[in-house]
Amino acid sequence: MEQARIERYWRHLLAGLAIGVLVVFALAIITDGRRLVASLTGFEWTLLPVILGLTAFNYTLRFIKWQLYLRWVGVDRLPRALSLGIFLAGFAMTITPGKVGEFLKSYLLRRATGASLATTAPVVLAERLTDGLAMAMLALTSAFAGIEAGWAGLALVLVLLLGGISALQQRRLMLVILRRCTQLPLVRRQAGAVYELYNSSYELFRPRHLVTVSGLSVVSWFGECLALWVILLGLGLPSTRDVLLLAVFSLSTASIAGALSLLPGGLGAAEASITGILLVFSQPRMAPATAAAATLLIRFATLWFGVALGLLALVWVQQRLARHVPEPGTGGSPSRLAEPPAANHQRG
Repeated sequence: MEQARIERYWRHLLAGLAIGVLVVFALAIITDGRRLVASLTGFEWTLLPVILGLTAFNYTLRFIKWQLYLRWVGVDRLPRALSLGIFLAGFAMTITPGKVGEFLKSYLLRRATGASLATTAPVVLAERLTDGLAMAMLALTSAFAGIEAGWAGLALVLVLLLGGISALQQRRLMLVILRRCTQLPLVRRQAGAVYELYNSSYELFRPRHLVTVSGLSVVSWFGECLALWVILLGLGLPSTRDVLLLAVFSLSTASIAGALSLLPGGLGAAEASITGILLVFSQPRMAPATAAAATLLIRFATLWFGVALGLLALVWVQQRLARHVPEPGTGGSPSRLAEPPAANHQRG
């Protein structure tokens, strides 16, 4: 069963790679392939280590966030190297529709620790939501600081995310809703998993936890915004405050657009957003080939670099788990938050 799931993830990955190739060709056609090649050739390639270093900085802080999440749901005895491998393996599935392939991490955690999917799946969801919060905050900050556009839509995204998280923390109300839901015929058999899923989500989004991981997310994703800024400098743009704000606004807004599109890795939507924002809001107006080159470079340094790391990590994790037997009690569950036993679920 687990192997079948992993094979399905691999098929999604190959489909994402095909879409990525089509996106590159589309950008080349739209912006004039020869000028695009000239822009890429003129790029200051000595800056590439700095750009990849900023991406690695993002990954490092996100791994710290991952470790905190695992501790909060009780999965805290996993060897750090294996935890890092599972975390990075999720990057291989970034180019699946809606990034649902990243739930592969929950399956790998179950094999490694015995922790249930209901316990660890909220970790993957919490990662995505706090990343979205961070991007919305960065985009809003850059919009108010100088871009002066798009702030209303970004504010709406931020409000919706915070509203959803706030609803999860209304424990009494949520338990009433869950009791009603678990009385439905199709849900009754999975009542325990439903409560476990909610308990993990409740723990992860406690206000003090949310503040900690959101702060980490803002700093980590600002690292990738800086990577786009360095790319723009390498393409000949001046090192000014306006160019920095443009980089922050472009990457953060495009990331939100890509996520909302539910396309594999945001492919197409993110590239179109980055290129479009760079063209519309740059002063003086950026050449289309320069904007397309910046888009291809930042997507290589973030999305495709991450996918490559994820593939290597996934192969290593599979080999490691093939000879790994979970220790008794390694997997955790936030049972301290659980609703009373199933017999009590049927009341009311």
